[in-house]
Amino acid sequence: MRRMPSLFLALLALVAVLATGPATADKVSDIANTKHNLSLTGPGTVKATTESQICVFCHTPHQAENIPNAPLWNRKLSSATYDATNTYRSSSIEASLTELAKGPGGLSRLCLSCHDGTMAISSVNVANGKANQTLTLSGAGTGGTMAPGAGVATGYTRNLGTDLTNDHPISFTYDANVALADGELRAPDGAVVGSRVRGTTKPKLPLEGGQMQCTTCHDPHLRETDPLKGAAKFLRVNRFQELSPTGGAFSEANDIVCLACHDKAGQAWALSAHANPTVADETFNATATAEREFPANLPVWRAACLSCHDTHTVQGARRLLREGTDSIARPKSGGNSAIEETCYQCHSSTAETVLQANTQVPNIKDDFNLPIHMPIKSTQQRAGTEVHDIGTGSGAQRGKDFYEDPALLGKGAGNENNRHVECTDCHNPHRVIKNRLFNDNPATPTAGTHNHASGHTNIASGVLKGSYGVEPVYGAVPFNSPASSFDVKRGVGGVGASTAAGSAWVTREYQVCLKCHSTYAYTTPPLLSQGAGGGTASSTNGLLQFTDQAMEFQPPATHKGELTTTDSGSASGFTTNNHRSWHPVVDNTGRTNAIRTTTTGSWVAPWNGTNDTGTQTMYCTDCHGSNTAAGTVVPNAGSPWGPHGSTNNFLLKGSWDTASGSGQANTLCFKCHDANTYSTKNGGGGTGFTGGGKGNLHAFHTDKLGKIRCGWCHVAVPHGWKNKALLVNLNDVGAEAGLATGTQVRTNTTAAYTKAPYYNNAVLKVRTFARSGNWSDTNCGSAGAPGNGQSGRSWMRDSSENCVNAP
Repeated sequence: MRRMPSLFLALLALVAVLATGPATADKVSDIANTKHNLSLTGPGTVKATTESQICVFCHTPHQAENIPNAPLWNRKLSSATYDATNTYRSSSIEASLTELAKGPGGLSRLCLSCHDGTMAISSVNVANGKANQTLTLSGAGTGGTMAPGAGVATGYTRNLGTDLTNDHPISFTYDANVALADGELRAPDGAVVGSRVRGTTKPKLPLEGGQMQCTTCHDPHLRETDPLKGAAKFLRVNRFQELSPTGGAFSEANDIVCLACHDKAGQAWALSAHANPTVADETFNATATAEREFPANLPVWRAACLSCHDTHTVQGARRLLREGTDSIARPKSGGNSAIEETCYQCHSSTAETVLQANTQVPNIKDDFNLPIHMPIKSTQQRAGTEVHDIGTGSGAQRGKDFYEDPALLGKGAGNENNRHVECTDCHNPHRVIKNRLFNDNPATPTAGTHNHASGHTNIASGVLKGSYGVEPVYGAVPFNSPASSFDVKRGVGGVGASTAAGSAWVTREYQVCLKCHSTYAYTTPPLLSQGAGGGTASSTNGLLQFTDQAMEFQPPATHKGELTTTDSGSASGFTTNNHRSWHPVVDNTGRTNAIRTTTTGSWVAPWNGTNDTGTQTMYCTDCHGSNTAAGTVVPNAGSPWGPHGSTNNFLLKGSWDTASGSGQANTLCFKCHDANTYSTKNGGGGTGFTGGGKGNLHAFHTDKLGKIRCGWCHVAVPHGWKNKALLVNLNDVGAEAGLATGTQVRTNTTAAYTKAPYYNNAVLKVRTFARSGNWSDTNCGSAGAPGNGQSGRSWMRDSSENCVNAP
């Protein structure tokens, strides 16, 4: 008679399979053929040596535990204490922190009576008419507890331990208020998610008294009948995405279980590069497939959320990130949170990836291993720990936009050590698309990060879609005037969305960059030496501090074109024909080839379009990123766009120092400016530095001096500048060097002038600024005392301030 229950259940399972047919994807209640069958007949590695009853390990019709709403529970509850220190929490969670701090309750405690690993899973209240029995098991852990599998600290065991910070939150009220506050959750509808109501159809994912519990997602009796779906983990609905996500209402037949609650901005997720079947078609390799208990050849889009998250992930990880710690074990075991490690699972070399083939997936990890790189590791950040924390700061629904309190970027007294960088500072992985513009149609993906062709723009590419950033608001025009405020850009611009810089969402790459590289993120520019490794060494090019790039890139409308102005930041005596200059990152310059007296041959592609000069814009990543070949900023084959790492200081695509100029093929400037035109004595083409009957004066000086160096005449941080053409003027050194406006330096000496951040081996003195194409030798020279007062060729060649042998 004792064998009847297992035989009866087995017959029921057989009937269910025969009734539904083996080709369906239906789940059946068939505990006999799951790992929860701990009896002698169980299919798992943990099972009884003699006991044939199946239900007895959890249930008893008599002498059950006195637990409200419990299903005749035959086990004692764990005595483990769960509180705010060992239950899930995050800065973006909208659930009641008071409820979470109380620890698991309700039916979740029943699950944890086995799964927290503190009690023998073979110990029951009643078995075979006897009380307090311990049944003999094989394959169990020490003391008959839950078998550790890959180790309790990994993400590949269901011995969850008593530290639940790495497990999906449970025992919290899930209602419309929580969903509204989060912004990316579905309100319980009573049909898919909701509490059971007597006399009505049970919801597919039942809450318990309005609370999310383990049993909301899991039914311990269920078996998946479709072998192609792999291990179903007792989930009530699909473990994987079955058909392309639509971003609409949850589909029980097609959607992964996560989408029953997590909306993720609808189509913004459904058409993202991580969910789009036409993009995320790479499959997991054999090792990853076995670890994750995925079906063979599962593509990333079907793994969906599970590609990056695991509801019971490695201990130490935050936000349920799969393999998201700095552990060096494989699989990872414990460690400290390291967001980048989750990304590196796919975005790494062929030898390290979890994918069978990742030729279309950018290898980001190798860039972060280059000599100069963003301080992605916590050990390379000044705090020594992972500071990045989305959902902080003020405003509604911060978590969905990955918004972060500026204090965590370094803003405010005492917060300097918070400066950091993480992948999700720049990218929103739920929204990125494989398109060259953020507002392109992701249903038709395109290769390449942005359109690097004639007619170049600064419109944000698809990899930045849905990130958050800032647009500087300018008050005063003179150089050294910081932005007066910043407009925060959040949200998602859909297909065909406005690309205006004033849009509510990020439309420009620089908006993402400036949230760290401006006074939005600091009061005083941080030291270059900040951080423990990976950065450019302090004092490189004399530089000790970062600069305010929002201030430098300011493109005043009153300074576009070739103007005479009095508000450039230069001393009043040097304003004629002078104006601010900037690389066209925030806006174009309005200075066309005709105004500049340049020709298309002055530039290399794509900057040499006939109508492009003065009208086009550019990206920060046109200059910053891994080293590129001479004459181009396009990454070398296999290298991604982006300022992740480089072999050059300042994360530049070429070298930039006192040697940059003629004969230096890797000079950064010559990635855009034609090297032959600007740095050889036979340089053809026109430049703005032309006139006096000598033609191209860059070539003329190279011929006379035998070499030319960019830093002799141009500012050392060429984002933007107070003078035209990014020209230094040692007759007028001011606040940018800590001096009074109009101070003359390099007086009666042939030594070059260096003063960080803007002067590095500078020699040029300008007495009067000429219009482009109208320069003559008399425009240059000392303005007078304390300098030698000479000008023209005699000043350059024969005076006490000559620059014939400039270093």
